[in-house]
Amino acid sequence: MAYDEGVAQRLQDVFSGRPEIASKKMFGGLALMYRGHMLLGILGDCLMARVGPELYEAALARPHAREMDFNGKPMKGYVFVDPPGYAQDENLQEWVGLCLRFNESMVAK
Repeated sequence: MAYDEGVAQRLQDVFSGRPEIASKKMFGGLALMYRGHMLLGILGDCLMARVGPELYEAALARPHAREMDFNGKPMKGYVFVDPPGYAQDENLQEWVGLCLRFNESMVAK
């Protein structure tokens, strides 16, 4: 599955000047890696947000967020965000912040 190039560009703009963020093709989409761990990504036009177990339920309660399931199995700590949930730059920044909060707590690979 391809990923939305426009969303990829928005994310690259958000992380410009941050060499610790790397792009990697994964899951048929694009993943942004932070210190060797998946931070967030794009699959089709959905944002994949890795918020971790502590923020998982709160993230699911946000508008346009849903459980991320791959091959019929939910991936705890990850949510899909449909385009209306990150269409505004402010909303995208909120998701980036949630993902960074979890990922900064992890030891770099």
